[in-house]
Amino acid sequence: MCVQLLAAEFRYLTKEHFVCLFLNTKNRLIAKKIISAGSFNSAIVHPREVFRSAIKRASASLICVHNHPNDDSTPSLEDVELTKRLAVAGEIIGIQVLDQLNYWE
Repeated sequence: MCVQLLAAEFRYLTKEHFVCLFLNTKNRLIAKKIISAGSFNSAIVHPREVFRSAIKRASASLICVHNHPNDDSTPSLEDVELTKRLAVAGEIIGIQVLDQLNYWE
């Protein structure tokens, strides 16, 4: 469902974008925010920016989505490491990272 929500927005992007979907305790969408817009093959994301936005919105959990404009759906090593960092940071502050999705078309 998350990918469907963002498909129209992500379909024609030529740069990588990292978006967070902020959810309440019933996993209903509170807000969507672009955390970073980068280059053709990367977007710089820091957990501080992700969780600052989550805390402002009193989110219980979040889902991260980013696009791959180069049509390569394989998560990079950086994608995997970022997901791990976000999960650890979320555990510490009590905001669960439910998933990180890669969008490509």
